[in-house]
Amino acid sequence: MQASRVASRRTVSRLAAAAAVAGTAVLTLSAPAFAHVTVQPEGTAAKGGYAVVDFKVPNERDDASTTKVEVNLPGDHPIASVMPQPIPGWKIQVTKSKLDKPLTMHGEKIDEAVSKVTWTADGKGIEAGYFQKFPLSVGALPEDADQLVFKAVQTYSNKEVVRWIEVPKEGEDEPENPAPVLELSAATGDHHGTAAAEDSAAETGKTAAAADSGSDGGSDTTARVLGVVGIVVGIAGVAYGVLAGRRRTAA
Repeated sequence: MQASRVASRRTVSRLAAAAAVAGTAVLTLSAPAFAHVTVQPEGTAAKGGYAVVDFKVPNERDDASTTKVEVNLPGDHPIASVMPQPIPGWKIQVTKSKLDKPLTMHGEKIDEAVSKVTWTADGKGIEAGYFQKFPLSVGALPEDADQLVFKAVQTYSNKEVVRWIEVPKEGEDEPENPAPVLELSAATGDHHGTAAAEDSAAETGKTAAAADSGSDGGSDTTARVLGVVGIVVGIAGVAYGVLAGRRRTAA
């Protein structure tokens, strides 16, 4: 009898332990997967070229909205041209800083570059359960780097500030607040896309030339036809005149 009670208690203990483990697993699975600020190009971001990149900012709070986003551009690889796209409901501030080493762009030396872009919401901002993309046109991208790190700061309506500034390291676990990282692809033959534009222009020129040639040919053919018609009409007129003269003489 005693042995039966002991066995029963052990069974209850095991069931309780299993239930606790199961409960923990359920809580783990039901917990939200926290997202973070990321950056992705629209298309490709080739070394030495230009690209439009989107900073994706999710709202991770249920009781507050995101009202301000700051993106710091890499100081070790300054970008000469940075242009934000207007976003309804957001004010944009572009901050420039002096460069320790001037850049050369289109043959001109540039001694300052954009160091930070700040978006501030006019209204509610990014509410719970939503995200917002913040596009930037950037270039020329560096040719001596495989990636660019953009440190970002996210501010909520309750004054909470989250700094996405930790640089991920290869072979290590992702940090708690990783900074957005833009991967750069291999350089293309033409950084600005002018080669493609020139090829397109050349094709357009060929098409126009062909059209002009066809038009000239059509004009020559039309002229020839009209000339033949004119000759036929002239001959018919002469023949009619001769016949008319004969009829009068006979009369």
